[in-house]
Amino acid sequence: MEEAPTREPKRLRQDAAVTSAAAAAEEPQYVYLPIADAMKVPGVRVCLFAVVSEIGITDRSRGTDFTLRLRIVDQSCMDGISVTVFADKTTLLPCVKSSGDVISLHNVMITMHGEFFVSFNKEVSSFALFESKVAECSPYQTSVKYHGSKHDKELLTQMRTWLAYNPLGLKDFELQLRSLKSDSTFDLVCKVVHVHEDNDKLIFYVWDGTDTPAVEFQATLDPKAVESPPLFEGPPLPREVLCTMPIIGTVLRIFSDMPIKEVSHMQNRVYWARFCNITCKEEFGIWKGILLASSKVRLLSHEDGSVVDRRKMYAIRKANQVLCQPMASFPSNVTVLSDVEYEEEWHSTLMQSLTHKEVTHKLKTLARVVGAYPCQASGLRLLSTGNIHLRLTLEDPTARIHAYVHKNYLVQFFGGFLTEEAITKKMNKLLGIPEPEDSEEGAPLTRNPPWIWCCLTSFYMDKNNPWDSRKYRIFATEMRD
Repeated sequence: MEEAPTREPKRLRQDAAVTSAAAAAEEPQYVYLPIADAMKVPGVRVCLFAVVSEIGITDRSRGTDFTLRLRIVDQSCMDGISVTVFADKTTLLPCVKSSGDVISLHNVMITMHGEFFVSFNKEVSSFALFESKVAECSPYQTSVKYHGSKHDKELLTQMRTWLAYNPLGLKDFELQLRSLKSDSTFDLVCKVVHVHEDNDKLIFYVWDGTDTPAVEFQATLDPKAVESPPLFEGPPLPREVLCTMPIIGTVLRIFSDMPIKEVSHMQNRVYWARFCNITCKEEFGIWKGILLASSKVRLLSHEDGSVVDRRKMYAIRKANQVLCQPMASFPSNVTVLSDVEYEEEWHSTLMQSLTHKEVTHKLKTLARVVGAYPCQASGLRLLSTGNIHLRLTLEDPTARIHAYVHKNYLVQFFGGFLTEEAITKKMNKLLGIPEPEDSEEGAPLTRNPPWIWCCLTSFYMDKNNPWDSRKYRIFATEMRD
């Protein structure tokens, strides 16, 4: 008798279909709303796929939680909306590598408190973070409850494409210290290396590895301003703080009369930050930054794209001896006024010497003479007799110092027999004062001191207080016509 055909394959197909349908039913289905649409339904839990435009600071809530505030944007809302995330530990908060990264938010709620913002409930909400400039579709951080969906890859690609053609606009106003311009407003990405706080006034000491531009001086100023230009803007730094300063690149002081909530974080550790909508000016040849009423300070991750770019550029500069020289003097506008005999040391910056571990230090440096005492006719007459010392104020991108030419060394320094006329001519050359025939008629008289090589050595006047009595003198340097 012939056996009946088995019905097993059909049952297997049916079971597989049921399993597949069940799996599809279990797969999370998320409907992502544009930010503009989500703002129309406050109080309803929604899902968002957006770009992080601002990264706030980690702080404690009024309870036991930690909080982080972000600002996100998308095609529908370029002004963006604030997101406040709560978590039991700081490690559970989003750690955004760079502004411009993409964030996926599930089960968050739009609420109103003065303005619309996104409320993240740690019990039901979840997030995932994606890099903006790579092809990788896997998130680099997710919260515990986050579950992706099959549409995430498509949405991520769309968001990255939109961002490529519609950047956040931060670069348009972004300058480096080497590109500062007086009385303009701009953004500055920099490392905050120190914060000084006094009577609700703040001074941020910031650095990005580049040099501020060398400025021209008004030649018509009171001669006393030429004789004693200030060495720095703001209060002097204690030596223990000074020794933490970078030895290559300018440290700019940014002044603020407003309270800045990020200050406590900057005082506890070194931070990179974006100073938004600030301005700057120069006084006595010293650049100073100023925070305006509309200015903001945003803390940045070490992995932020702008931060990574600056760190790479500085690494290249630091590795090259020539690039360590002042940017304004490289490569062709160094005026060789000095015949430097001391060749045992290669180029050192003034900050490198100020922070040297020993009080006495010999160096060869490239600097400008921005002040001289004496510089008036009566004092120059005394110089010609060799009866007094000459004090020069030297400047490079890192610092200013006073350096003395001993009276017994004046003849050698000026390159020969001293007359009042010869000294006047050479002093004008050092200070960058143009000859009358070189000045354009009707143009404001300015002076632009040339860069010169010179040798310096530090010494102290009081062996019981060597650091506070430390001074510099010039040696092995001779001016040539």
